[in-house]
Amino acid sequence: MKYSKEEVMQYVREEDVKFIRLAFCDVFGKQKNISIMPQELPRAFEYGIAFDASAIAGFGGETHSDLLLHPIAETLMLLPWRPEHGKVVRMFSRISYPDGTPFECDTRSLLERAMADAQKTGYSFAFGAEQEFYLFKLNENGIPTQDPHDMAGYMDIAPDDRGENIRREICLTLEQMGIRPESSHHEEGFGQNEIDFRYSDALTAADNALTFQTVVKTAAHRNGLFADFSPKPLANNPGNGFHINMSVKPCTGSENLCYMIAGILAKVEEMTIFFNPTEDSYKRFGQNKAPKYISWSSENRSQLVRIPAAIGEYRRAELRSPDPTANPYLAFALLIYAGLFGIENKLDLPAASNVNLYTADAKTLERFKRLPQDLSAARKVAAASAFIKAHVPAQILDIYCGR
Repeated sequence: MKYSKEEVMQYVREEDVKFIRLAFCDVFGKQKNISIMPQELPRAFEYGIAFDASAIAGFGGETHSDLLLHPIAETLMLLPWRPEHGKVVRMFSRISYPDGTPFECDTRSLLERAMADAQKTGYSFAFGAEQEFYLFKLNENGIPTQDPHDMAGYMDIAPDDRGENIRREICLTLEQMGIRPESSHHEEGFGQNEIDFRYSDALTAADNALTFQTVVKTAAHRNGLFADFSPKPLANNPGNGFHINMSVKPCTGSENLCYMIAGILAKVEEMTIFFNPTEDSYKRFGQNKAPKYISWSSENRSQLVRIPAAIGEYRRAELRSPDPTANPYLAFALLIYAGLFGIENKLDLPAASNVNLYTADAKTLERFKRLPQDLSAARKVAAASAFIKAHVPAQILDIYCGR
């Protein structure tokens, strides 16, 4: 349900809400929030709530540290793990300067702009997220270890799969929050899990990706465990991927889908720093179904982009290089612009690569361009990209590439 401001204030009064979290994220997609009391809600809607942004990554220094959070009524969501009496709700927020000017590093607003730009050209994009995570035990002091919660493998079942009940708790919590998980299972790594979501518009999908990580970490903590979304938690186990499913409408005869994929392949090297923003992100590439080369195919999981087996409205492209440290707002915005680039220029889709790139010989691999091999290489490519400069504010580009 999408609420108006008046409905939010009525809900807060009638449902015994005592704390309202105004949520946002830094430029790297890490969620932050400020809690306000119900009596402050009218002021928040009217003027915004000021906060010191100087300690937030990418939000400026001490000389111009004040920014304002403006709650977005339609994102109201109850946090069901909080007490029944004295409930806690959350709303995502827009960020502005004190004079009302939009804040350049508000990545949620950047995604809104990308969606509006797509709409102007007659296209809309849908996204579905698949995020993997590990469950690790805590030591006697409550500090995370690298001891996995179980030793199960891909799609194993209980009792080998000890994450089954936690995934169930996560899915039920998400349903209470109005988010629809599509499936869940144990992944390949020891203690590794995955929960997938039904497709939705880009903004909802990005909001849900942030909410998902919060719910997973909360459920893990309640069960005496630690949820790790980092790209490569264990050296000899698969890394965590953030597989992004994407489709475009209208999609006459799959023509625009092919153009969209061609656009993504053309710009993926330049976008990689925003999909894989840490040093460990590049340790995933080229192993355990994480791609290393710029290629595509139908169903083949050794490729960067694959078209899963599906028909009709479920036909989509899956990008397999991102990991869960990516800011979903930035990632989805760039994918929209890359998709539009392919559609508007009617780019030809390269020939499909129907080989296993993990076992192919050196001569075969010579035909394919590689993704950036490390963080430094990814920064250099993005910093020199006219495409990135056109769609990513200079302040954000400097943070990702100039540090």
